[in-house]
Amino acid sequence: MYTNVFKPYLLHYMGNPENNTSFLEDSDVSIRLKLAGLWTSVTLCYLYGDYFELYVPQKTQGLLNGENLLNSPIKLLTAAMILAIPALMVAGSLILRPAFSRGFNIFFGVGFTVIMLLIAATSWSAWRMFYVFYALMESGLTMLIVYLAWKWKIIKK
Repeated sequence: MYTNVFKPYLLHYMGNPENNTSFLEDSDVSIRLKLAGLWTSVTLCYLYGDYFELYVPQKTQGLLNGENLLNSPIKLLTAAMILAIPALMVAGSLILRPAFSRGFNIFFGVGFTVIMLLIAATSWSAWRMFYVFYALMESGLTMLIVYLAWKWKIIKK
């Protein structure tokens, strides 16, 4: 439960179970909830990054006059389908059979990590540093998704 390094801090601020003072319960969280929570965080980061991009000079003008990356119905549909995946993975992590959930989390986690690292590498400019920040954070979250899914406990019969 407590590590030796943090034990004095935790006992001081959260109580000591050995002398009947109050303390916070540390309950286990299932792998499914961890993965769903991480995909939720990733989805929110995508939304925030795209929202803040509206503040980049000339961005809204490009949206109005059609001079932007998503300037055709096919491109817009493709982007919508790609960005639906993280949102669907929230539910998928909870309801799919474990083997499918694990496989999809690893596959899409790796895919979105690569995409976001490429976006981070190609977005270096003063007005896009927030985008690099979000891309790196999102990459860290999706790497954690891959790690947790990979380490999903396998029960042998």
